[in-house]
Amino acid sequence: MRWLWLFMLVTGSALAQSYPTKPVRVIVPFPPGGTADLLSRTTAQKLSASLGQQFIVESRAGAGGNLGAELVYRAEPDGYTLLATPPHILTVNPLLYPLAFDPSRFVPVSIIAAYPNVLLATPKFPASTLDELIAQARAQPGRVNVASQGSGTISHLSVELLKSMASINLTHVPYKGTAPAMTDLLGGQVDLMFDNLITAMPHVKAGKLKLIGVGGAKRVPAFPDVPAIAERLPGFHSETWMAYVAPPGTPMEIATKLSAGIARAVREPDFQKLLTELQADPVGNTPREMAEAVAQERERWGKVIRDAKITVQ
Repeated sequence: MRWLWLFMLVTGSALAQSYPTKPVRVIVPFPPGGTADLLSRTTAQKLSASLGQQFIVESRAGAGGNLGAELVYRAEPDGYTLLATPPHILTVNPLLYPLAFDPSRFVPVSIIAAYPNVLLATPKFPASTLDELIAQARAQPGRVNVASQGSGTISHLSVELLKSMASINLTHVPYKGTAPAMTDLLGGQVDLMFDNLITAMPHVKAGKLKLIGVGGAKRVPAFPDVPAIAERLPGFHSETWMAYVAPPGTPMEIATKLSAGIARAVREPDFQKLLTELQADPVGNTPREMAEAVAQERERWGKVIRDAKITVQ
């Protein structure tokens, strides 16, 4: 057994030293053109340059990201097929949907960058701060309505977390995706919505929406006067990130080599400039650190799902 362990160790190290020897596929489980696609492609370009092989991004949209995720899950665990993923595929989907694969078995590589979810309001909504919103919601229980991209989405779970922590009653209005929810928010048919800052930022800067609070741990430089929700409700946390993971069984030496490449990539000046424009924070963490972050997210949203008794059809 000792000789077998030594053989596996030496083989894994040799594999990592030579990897990659051919092009690598990076599956993005969403349509091209969005933030997920942009961050995934930028990272792939950087890895291509630093590791000497092409990292080719392919979009495989469908089933809320589960279609592309299952494709990678069933790929060979050799480091030549990777998944670019936001947190919900790894943390929320397995808690709500009967999946044909187990997201907890993906091998973490690294979180590329993180960006907060934010609470938005229509310009005509009376409240302009979180304190004003809480006061209004308590004075008029259930009268304030809040859109989401759908039941069980991070947008919806953020609403339930806010309701619980602030002890308020808001009426949840689920939509089928971001576009129709944002359209009705901009049109004033609903009062509030959680969405990621990158998507919402152009509307806020144009004065078409008000920014009530930031879901990350701190304020964002573009809107320094808008508090983090955690300043009023300690422990509140809602953010989005993009990460790379590998199929179950991928050698840790390969994951570690990829992780180091991503850490170098997010520190390069042009990548830093892009992230600053997006109001995103570079991460580039290790596989172990990413695993810990995923576990924390799963625990946080799992509690929200249980406490709010959330189910999806």
